[in-house]
This record gives sequence, structure tokens and C-alpha cells, in this order.
Amino acid sequence: MRQSLFGMTEWVTRFAYVNILWLAFTLLGLVLFGFFPATIAMNAMIRQWLLGNTDEPVFKFFWTTYKQEFIKGNLLGLTLVLIALLFYVDLQFIQMNQGGVFDIIQIPIYLFMLAITLTAFYVIPTYVHFNLSIWGIWKNSFLVMLIHPFHNIGMVLGAFVILYIQYIIPGTFFFFGGSMIAFVIMGTCLQAFQKVEKKQKAQREENGTDNLEK
Repeated sequence: MRQSLFGMTEWVTRFAYVNILWLAFTLLGLVLFGFFPATIAMNAMIRQWLLGNTDEPVFKFFWTTYKQEFIKGNLLGLTLVLIALLFYVDLQFIQMNQGGVFDIIQIPIYLFMLAITLTAFYVIPTYVHFNLSIWGIWKNSFLVMLIHPFHNIGMVLGAFVILYIQYIIPGTFFFFGGSMIAFVIMGTCLQAFQKVEKKQKAQREENGTDNLEK
């Protein structure tokens, strides 16, 4: 009982610590330039834990990843920001144009926005799990999202529950706001990646090919 309680306390401390680092390094990059590298570093750290590498020095790993991924991470972040702006323009367009043919084209626009939003959940986990170009990250995130609908639902529901808890208990954001959402998303994505890799291994054994770029 005491050992279980100690283990639980240790994990709570881990998630609180990495969340504080995420906030601190986001501020270090003046928020605008720090958010995405810090988020990548946090997800990379949580990925290590999920893979069983719990002895990795947290601060050293976080700082090293933050520095290494600062430029590419911000370039990836730029694509996410541009997509968010595109969504804003689309929504404004829909609100300004109602009736007739505009009611018809709303459906594909909303479907497109839903697909890209779900794909975005996979982008940073794909970034830290695979060595890909920015285009490769988006392409493979979309493909993995497309073939794992239940994982998509799980991520959205999990993130919603955590955000709701933070809404009713605002103080939890400082300690667990980012790290717990990253844990849910990274854990779910890792399961999807492992399924894809298992299928690829079977395909390689059968015909020597690999579909997912690494």
C-alpha cells in the first residue's frame, strides 16, 4: 500500500514538474516562439515515460529537446497557426453567406475542418515519434487519423474531460494543464503508431516494403 502510494506520488510529481517546465520554457521563448518547442519537448518527455524510459533526467532532456527542435518546431507551429487562420476565414465566410448554394458548400467545408482538426491531434506526437519532414508529418498524421476512428474519439473525449476538470478546478492548470492532455494524446497516438508499425512489420516480412515514411 505504502509502495503504491509512493509510486502514485512520484508520477504526480513528474507530471507537475514537466508541466511547470512547459510553462517556463514557453515564457522563455516569449510565448510566441516558445510554445511549440516547449510543447514538443513535453510530448517527447512523456513519450519516453510511456516507452518505459523513466530514468531520463527530466530537465536535461527537456532543455536539449527544446534547443534542438526550436526552429523546426516553430516552423511546424506556423503551419498550425496558418490552418487556424484558414478556419477563421472559412467560418467568417460561412456566416456572411447564407442560403442557396452556400448552404450546400458548408457541408464539405465543415467536413474538411473536422478532418484537419483531428489530424492536428496527431501532428506533435508524429513529430516526436518519427523523423519526418513537415510535409511528411502532416501526411502521415492524416493517414493514421483516417484509419483509427476510435483513437480519434478517445483523444477528443479525454482532452475534453481534462479541460472540463481544469475549468471547474482552475488551479490544476498550472500543475497539470498541459502535461495531462499531452499524456492522453501521446498515449493514444502511441497505440495507433504501434498498430501501424505492427502492420508494416508484417508487410515487410511478406514483401519487403514499408508504407510509413520514417
